[in-house]
Order: sequence, then C-alpha cells, then structure tokens
Amino acid sequence: MMDWDGIRYFLEVARTQRVSGAAKRLGVQHTTVARRIHLLEQSLNTVLFNKSKASGYTLTEDGQRFFPHAERIESALVTAQELVSGQAAALTGHLRVGATEGFGSYVLAPLMVDFERRFPDITLDIIPVPRFISLSKREADIAISLEQPQRGPYLCTLLGEYKLLLYGTPDYLQRHPPIRQREDLQQHRFIGYVEELVFSDHLRYLEDLIPAPKVGLRSTSVIAQYHAALQGNALAVLPCFMAGQDNRLTPVLPNEIQVTRKFWMYCHEDLRQSRRVMALWDFIKHAAELNRPLLAGSSDHLAYPP
Repeated sequence: MMDWDGIRYFLEVARTQRVSGAAKRLGVQHTTVARRIHLLEQSLNTVLFNKSKASGYTLTEDGQRFFPHAERIESALVTAQELVSGQAAALTGHLRVGATEGFGSYVLAPLMVDFERRFPDITLDIIPVPRFISLSKREADIAISLEQPQRGPYLCTLLGEYKLLLYGTPDYLQRHPPIRQREDLQQHRFIGYVEELVFSDHLRYLEDLIPAPKVGLRSTSVIAQYHAALQGNALAVLPCFMAGQDNRLTPVLPNEIQVTRKFWMYCHEDLRQSRRVMALWDFIKHAAELNRPLLAGSSDHLAYPP
C-alpha cells in the first residue's frame, strides 16, 4: 500500500517540477524527496516523471492520470484534519487567494483587511499577478480570473462585471488637440499591453476601440500602465475600479469608449467542505456585490461590508 507521504511528495514535485523546489516547500532534504518518489513509483509499478536537466521533472502519461486522484486524496485529508482538529469550527488556519493584478491590488487587498478583522485566527496570502493562477499547482485556494474555467473539478461563480474607460490627466488633455469624437483619437498617443505577452485575449481591447492606435509605451502590468498614464504623456484604457478612484485622471469620451469584462471566482470542488474557505468565498462574493457601482464606473470609492 502506498503511504500519504509518497503522495504528498509526488504532488509537490509535480507542482514545482523540481526535487529541490519540492524539498524546500516540504522542509526536507532533496534526497528524501527523490527516495519517496522512487518508492511511490515502485508501489505503483510505473514511472511517474520524465526527468531532464532542461525541463526538470515533468509528468508521464501515468503521472498525469495519477495527479487528479492524488489531489482528491490531499483535499479529503485537509478537510478531515479541519473537522477532527476543530479548525473548521474555530475558523483558523491559512488561506491563499490569487487574483488579477489590478483587482487584487485595488479592490481585494483593501477589503481583505476587513476580512482579517472578522477572522483574526486565519492567516491570509493575497497574490495579485498579471497571469492566471494555477489551482492544480496549489498556488491558491481561491482564484479570481478574467476567464471561466472550461474543465476541471471546480466550484465556480460569476463575481461580477467591470468596466474600463479611456483616461488621461487634465494636464495632458489641455496640452494636446481636443477630443470631441472618436476620430480625434488618431492624433493622440496611447499606453497598452505587450501584445505577444498578454495572458488573456480579454485584454486585447485597445485596437478594437481605436483602429491602429499610436502606442508609445507598453507593459504587461495594468498597474504600470496606470502609473504611466498619471505622468500625463499619453492616454490609457484602465479599469474604473482603479482609475475611477483617482481624481488625477479624467475619463475621455466615456459614452463612446468603454469596455466591459467579467471576473470569475473558483476553487476546487472538494474545498466546498472547508468552512474557512467558504467563509472567504462568501466574504469576497458579498464584497464584490457591494462594490458593483465601483466596478461599473458609477462610484469613485470602495465600499466595505458593514
């Protein structure tokens, strides 16, 4: 019979693709990890990883088939530990939520301070990044994304829609040709994404709004674009929940130039049994509903749950 340690070590190696990385996360020697993987492969009578210096440890076909079963075992044991130890009743422990960079920094982080006050025995990691969060690699317990997951054992909900407008500083608008209609934008410069590095097609909106825009500055980070726009040298399409809270930026043609996108929240289906995960899930859902006006661009401030 295989033991839990073998499965635990297998999951960490699969997620990090390195024995040394897995050993660091597990707090053991890399030789221990290698030995456990070898014993697990022996017990299953198969090879779970392809090993190379270039790509590290990648899952074989058998490894890929075994991975979702190992994850379900992990989730079941975590839930059982909560229930038996009383953590679920006390709402203690550690949680991690990943989100898109702008939403995670300008909406989620301030609101999570309030969550921390309500649940002081839960420690919380917030990961706002300009890429997708991988739940299969256990990068987070809950993910907030621009796209709905198309497959996988996930509990998923539409968190809400948000609007993006074209913004510029008052100083920029005074120093450059007036903008009275969409055609006037051809005389202006813009800030945008690095096209070949965009992590979601939902971020490819600038050229749909302004044909052949003159983009002088590009960044993979919407926060970098926001700070660049504040320098008053170009215009940028930004989320209202970011730029709408800053009176240093002014919407340009807000009735004509606008984009609507969605935020989806999801977690592993097995985690619906975890009360602390569901407490965070319900808090984020309620907070997003409360901030629907900010996300839609009809409010200029963040609202906190009562």
